[in-house]
Amino acid sequence: MALSVPGYSPSFKKPPETLRLRRKRARSLRAPPLPGERNPFARLDNRPRAAAEPPDGPPRGQQEAPGPFLDANQENDLLREEKFPERTADTELLQAPHISFSESDIPSSDSTELPVDWSIKTRLLFTSSQPFTWADHLKAQEEAQGVVQHCRATEVTLPQSIQDPKLSTELRCAFQQSLIYWLHPAFPWLPLFPRIGADRKMAGKASPWSNDETLQHILMSDWSVSFTSLYNLLKTKLCPYFYVCTYQFTVLFRAAGLAGNDVITALISPTTRGLREAMKNEGIEFSLPLIKENGHEKKASGTTLGHEEEQAVSDEDEEESFSWLEEMGVQDKIKKPDILSIKLRKEKHEVQMDHRPESVVLVKGMNTFTLLNFLINCKSLIATSGPQAGLPPTLLSPIAFRGATMQMLKARSVNVKTQALSGYKDQFSLEITGPIMPHSLHSVTMLLKSSQSGSFSAGLYTHEPTAVFNIWLPGKKVQDKETVHEELANCGLHPKTLDQLSQTAMLGKSSLRHVKMSDYIYNWRS
Repeated sequence: MALSVPGYSPSFKKPPETLRLRRKRARSLRAPPLPGERNPFARLDNRPRAAAEPPDGPPRGQQEAPGPFLDANQENDLLREEKFPERTADTELLQAPHISFSESDIPSSDSTELPVDWSIKTRLLFTSSQPFTWADHLKAQEEAQGVVQHCRATEVTLPQSIQDPKLSTELRCAFQQSLIYWLHPAFPWLPLFPRIGADRKMAGKASPWSNDETLQHILMSDWSVSFTSLYNLLKTKLCPYFYVCTYQFTVLFRAAGLAGNDVITALISPTTRGLREAMKNEGIEFSLPLIKENGHEKKASGTTLGHEEEQAVSDEDEEESFSWLEEMGVQDKIKKPDILSIKLRKEKHEVQMDHRPESVVLVKGMNTFTLLNFLINCKSLIATSGPQAGLPPTLLSPIAFRGATMQMLKARSVNVKTQALSGYKDQFSLEITGPIMPHSLHSVTMLLKSSQSGSFSAGLYTHEPTAVFNIWLPGKKVQDKETVHEELANCGLHPKTLDQLSQTAMLGKSSLRHVKMSDYIYNWRS
């Protein structure tokens, strides 16, 4: 007969027994699930959750996720990639990875054209079974001809397939033409794109203006002239679009007729409550396309209601919100929140979306001109401390403007041997780096369609803060494409590129990550 000891519990375990139980529990957690078992916390689509990517990181899905068990060499490789990511860039290019597409990532219908992508790319990596050697070592005459073709907006039409691309002067000149873009300001020793999160790259670089107010004033005055020049070109439809890249946010200005809109539009992302309040105080009417209120997009206006009207509207909304309590007869038992607490909750929600894609702001029509003046006079547009102190925002444009400097995207090709079932096969790759704008992406893919006989794959690396520029915009849409082509005929874009950029955006908050062309038909993944 067991003795009854006060304070003793039969379920009590001695410390060694507790440790044994923990080890046993840990082993059971590590054991693989039996067939037929299902994890209740797993995603319904059974796909692994994508890891958070750093800005300008590799496209999602390009590298296979590691399995549940890694050997020592695999673990060391992963740690090495995390600690020294810059050392893996060349290795990735030399490996020329094969890009695979699953059915869930590819649209059900194939297409001969890609959807429009308004994000800025930082890197393109093309792979093909045919060499890219035609893109290397352009002759002086070919380089000069490509520059002239760009400046004169010469329309180049290539055959569907080029038998020997290396001997095609027309192809090589057109490739040179597609790599040109325009930049302001320009300092050869400073990387001026991207500007968001660029402090580490700019640290230690010479910046004589950082502590010189006179020099800062000169730079800003010169920048204001260039910015105004770009806007005037946009307004007269001689420039299709341009970007203003600050150290905190990016602005995309688009001419009327592009992205399906019949007026000039400007998208700003990401924004903060302070910036939105400042815009409102300057009388700029704008909307938050991704924030819905009562089923409609949230709009903000510089011409605000008077205090009495605003108070009346708030009271009315509050009464409607609690009318259902009266119907139940419990209105006296539930404390109604006061106006101050409701206002605090709204302000908290506004602050929570700061710096996120949902904070994107849309400005339309004549309000874009007010935005121009606001940005020119905005004190917070320029950093006051750090490596970017005193440096005006970067202006990026597909065409020339006052004070702009012509720049070239960097391109290089690599030929490697990759392992196949029957041994080794040739794999060729072409890497393009720099601020790759939408027109350049479209132009390069058009050229590769001819040079690679309609067969290539591509990994696209996006500057993440600009991915949200692919959202669908509400408002009056342009119906007549012929009118768009006629009005924007002198904007400097190829007619096929203009046709693509005039389409309504459909990628939402995402952007193109992978593209594959086979037999002149595109499959893509965002």
